[in-house]
Amino acid sequence: MSFKDWTTTPAIRTVVCKHADAAKYVVNNVLTPGKEYEVKNETEEFIFVLDNSGKVGGYYKTYFE
Repeated sequence: MSFKDWTTTPAIRTVVCKHADAAKYVVNNVLTPGKEYEVKNETEEFIFVLDNSGKVGGYYKTYFE
């Protein structure tokens, strides 16, 4: 699946954000703890979700349950 189609394709599953405290990156602007997000794609280290900005972003799996 092309990354250009991620916003329009149905979600694989949903995940809940457990924290937005990042050591290196600012993620508290686009992730809200306790909110459910639609997973559009997933790798071994990252989850690509439709975040608060309305765009698909890749985040470490440690932010989600």
